Amino acid sequence: MSENPLKRHLTRSVRVDHVTLGGTAPVVVQSMTNTDTADVAATVKQVAELARAGSELVRITVNTEQAAAAVAPIREALDRAGCNVPLIGDFHFNGHKLLSLYPECAQALAKYRINPGNVGRGARRDEKFASMIELACRYDKAVRIGVNWGSMDQELVVRMMDENSRSGQPKDNDEVIRQIMVVSALDNARRAEELGLGRDRIVLSCKMSGVQDLIGVYRELARRSDYALHLGLTEAGMGSKGIVASTAALAVLLQEGIGDTIRISLTPEPGGSRSQEVIVAQQILQTMGLRSFTPMVVACPGCGRTSSTVFQQLAQDIQAYLREQMPVWSVRYPGVEQMSVAVMGCVVNGPGESKHANIGISLPGTGEVPVAPVYEDGVKTVTLKGDAIAREFQSIVEHYVESHYAR
Repeated sequence: MSENPLKRHLTRSVRVDHVTLGGTAPVVVQSMTNTDTADVAATVKQVAELARAGSELVRITVNTEQAAAAVAPIREALDRAGCNVPLIGDFHFNGHKLLSLYPECAQALAKYRINPGNVGRGARRDEKFASMIELACRYDKAVRIGVNWGSMDQELVVRMMDENSRSGQPKDNDEVIRQIMVVSALDNARRAEELGLGRDRIVLSCKMSGVQDLIGVYRELARRSDYALHLGLTEAGMGSKGIVASTAALAVLLQEGIGDTIRISLTPEPGGSRSQEVIVAQQILQTMGLRSFTPMVVACPGCGRTSSTVFQQLAQDIQAYLREQMPVWSVRYPGVEQMSVAVMGCVVNGPGESKHANIGISLPGTGEVPVAPVYEDGVKTVTLKGDAIAREFQSIVEHYVESHYAR
């Protein structure tokens, strides 16, 4: 992984098993399963799928004794399969109890996620929080203190809302809520440090579903602390809405150098793959030039010159093919993830875009000569004709990868 080319907000490095967050480390992609964690086979299958898609950390729900008991077997099954992705335990309400009752679970997880709003109330809240932090210290685990505006610490909400209403110039409720989120995260981080957890074992997050709210909260977190920060728009939604909203929020923060790990909280389509959230996270980072994960395909949107769907199908097939090859190519052909491929639909911009890419093809548009010139590093190398253009172009891409990226 290469370093983030933008100037990063200075944060502490946090080790999560073999993965490093913060400091000069690149932004890390994270995801979360939606299986019943007690179902070991289903959870192992989904964790492995997310890891193959490129998730570098995977969070699993630990909400019952059955789920806690399943964590160690899940870790063991993944290790046997050669999948070493670190697992994060997502705890609410009863995490102190589950981690205490199931030490194998506490040991198998690489990081604990604690939501201060769901730990408890009053003295019991402090006791439960302390218990989880002490277990993290005992097993040398990282902790994400994850505040969520859907489950804020109600005692803190009441206190800060009352203080605001009594002030001479009260702020609007939205601004106060943003302040509550930041105060909750920072106060609980300080409490964790007082309990013995190192600053280099703490990650903070303040999840909100409003784009401008999220940007404002993380700017304030970055201004007031040097903790590693986990970015994510909570309850982002389905399909294009979730993708657009997440991109709008995270792109602004990443451009300002804020954020050490990201998750795209998409609602999956019925029957859709959970790994879509991983692909979107990678594409945000790659299109911003922060990291490279898989060769990117440039393709024109189509117009009246491109009434045929051949170029659309070829672009889709090539993108899918490149992503499918990456688990093998990333090992065999270092640097291939930075390769660019152009699939263009006519002669207007086709040759120019193809010349700018490492390898490109310009397919014939409506009324054009039925030939497809192929360019490699700006030089036309061959012209394809006939019904086998797609297959022949894929073979050319394979040969280019072998000849340019082999060790």
